[in-house]
Amino acid sequence: MTPPILITCGPASAPLDEVRRITNFATGEIGAHLANAFAAAGHRVVCFRGEGATSSLPFAAGVDVRPFATNADLAARLEAFGPAAVVLHAAALADFEVDFVRDQDGELLTAAKIPSRAGHLLVGLRPAPKILPELRAWFPGATIIGWKYELTGDLAAALHAGSHQLTEAGVDACVVNGRAYGEGFGLLDPAGRVRHFADKAELSTGLVRWLDSRA
Repeated sequence: MTPPILITCGPASAPLDEVRRITNFATGEIGAHLANAFAAAGHRVVCFRGEGATSSLPFAAGVDVRPFATNADLAARLEAFGPAAVVLHAAALADFEVDFVRDQDGELLTAAKIPSRAGHLLVGLRPAPKILPELRAWFPGATIIGWKYELTGDLAAALHAGSHQLTEAGVDACVVNGRAYGEGFGLLDPAGRVRHFADKAELSTGLVRWLDSRA
């Protein structure tokens, strides 16, 4: 059987205690657009979607959608997955995870549910392990595309950040977007070429054509 197209999307979370978590605003909608475009082109698609995703865009019939919670949860699932033809790593993973929670007197809090009567809390965060640099080892035969979402700076700064990701993570291309990039999405390759797409739907169909042309 031909290896599938593997997509990650939606937000990861970092537990504060057993009932609360830190997360971000990612909806996971891009994952549905990507999955549907590749499914429509006849590809087998597996999509790992963050449990906190809020997008209501339906997935096409036949797309295998699997939930994940934390960075570590997704990493374990990806490492154990097996071969993939293409990996589109669009998930908005946690950049930080909770190191400790203390009350206003400095007392360490470890309860399963931290009581609100504890008053003001001091939450310490540590950098979360990155998944993107691990993908080449886990999927040595795959075409790997990362995402770079930039808010500060201008277009040149956004593309520079994308170029840095290409070198640092060893991916085959990087999708750049966010306020620094401007409207739409840019597909940046190692040669410095940028293909612009106006919206998520156009990006998804454009990626199908670009990847199929490399096959």
